[in-house]
Amino acid sequence: MQVILIKDVESLGQSGETVRVKNGYARNYLIPQGLAMIATKSNLALIENKLKTVELKEAKSRENLESLANELNKIKLSYSLKAGEDEKLFGSVTSQMISDSCQELGFTVDKKEIHIEEPIKTLGTHKVTVKLGPEIEAKIKVKVKADE
Repeated sequence: MQVILIKDVESLGQSGETVRVKNGYARNYLIPQGLAMIATKSNLALIENKLKTVELKEAKSRENLESLANELNKIKLSYSLKAGEDEKLFGSVTSQMISDSCQELGFTVDKKEIHIEEPIKTLGTHKVTVKLGPEIEAKIKVKVKADE
């Protein structure tokens, strides 16, 4: 039986592909789970239209993420925290603090998108990576000063 995949199926293929499967697999699993539909001319046209609209949405989303990344690359955040001897902080700068600071500047960045390679526990300037999507990253400069 020929079916059109609506969603990606790991062992079978990507969404939008037409694949040949056994009748029982299609009728008992793929179609009831909403993973596939029977391959007819009308269903093929329907899936092609859906794929085109999804591609347009992804392209617009990608453009928005790239412009956000360009804006985030220009940001310089600065924090004044208590520090002890040897320029070590009592505590550290966390991804939540960076997310809140970005929010105050008008950018919505989730703390899960912020990747700090090493905990920021010293004074000075550090770079933090923000992963906005596949292959889209931004670098934010974080300056930490001693609180007086």
